[in-house]
Amino acid sequence: MHILRSHKTVPDQLKRAVLAIGNFDGVHRGHQAVLAHARDVARKAEGHAGALLFDPHPRVFFQPDLQLFALTPLPLKLELMAACGLDLAVVLPFDRELAALSADEFVSDVLVDGLGVGHVVIGYDFCFGKGRLGTPEIMTALGAKHGFGVTVVAPEGADNEIFSSSGVRALLRQGEVRAAAEQLGHWWRVRGRVTGGAGRGHGLGFPTANIALASGQELAHGIYAARVYLGEERVDGAAYLGTRPTFDDGPPVLEVFLFDFEEDIYGKDIDVEFLGHIRGDKRFETPEALSAQIAQDCEAARRIIADVDRDDPLAALPIAQSRSRSYVPSPG
Repeated sequence: MHILRSHKTVPDQLKRAVLAIGNFDGVHRGHQAVLAHARDVARKAEGHAGALLFDPHPRVFFQPDLQLFALTPLPLKLELMAACGLDLAVVLPFDRELAALSADEFVSDVLVDGLGVGHVVIGYDFCFGKGRLGTPEIMTALGAKHGFGVTVVAPEGADNEIFSSSGVRALLRQGEVRAAAEQLGHWWRVRGRVTGGAGRGHGLGFPTANIALASGQELAHGIYAARVYLGEERVDGAAYLGTRPTFDDGPPVLEVFLFDFEEDIYGKDIDVEFLGHIRGDKRFETPEALSAQIAQDCEAARRIIADVDRDDPLAALPIAQSRSRSYVPSPG
């Protein structure tokens, strides 16, 4: 997938692309519908299908003290988009210059003069330009003025609930990782580098890989069944997110005990995919009591993973075992 970091230096062969525009945090099923429309329009026109997104999230620019619970860091977001069949991603820095553009200026300067778009695909609630005054209706009118097509995609949902990034965040804050995955259309995961810890897990008989948490992380504390990916290699395990109340009640940490795995992975980047919540965090009277509970937690994690493996409803969706595989989203 081609990745552009500016709208001012666009190769001629990447102009006239069909671009879906948005923040796409989580790349959930509603986002996938927008991306699928862009892909389908581009295929009919025999052109490039892409996405235009912003980094950092505009909310972070306007509220720099906000700790945004980002569902997908940029590298993972781009992988998901490539898995959805896109050829191109335009990542624009959301800065003072971009924020100051009116809706008309955004279209004329960025989309027309810069990117030379052939067609734009947006969601039903997409807003753009200074003060968020640009609406889908305004984008459609400006498209007609400047000679590019516009498709506005209706909301996607299930059980009378529209898929949304805020809805996914709310579910994860409650530890409802399965329900969050059903809205996402893929299992939610975090990515981080394995760092050294205090070694308490080894002393308990369950050595763990410790991963630094991204700022704004708000997944409910507790124990989870997890699948861990080292590149394209998968290892099952049990993940703990919490403050270690039995020991120091310190800053939240993410620790993963990998089943039947003894390799040294310190300093390596791994993905941790959350399949099911087992229990909340709690304080134990002794390390021995904690160790006994961890053994039970690991058995529960193995059962959850085995159940998912037997009939994984999300196995054919983005970011499965191989990051290099292609993916065509199904409708809805």
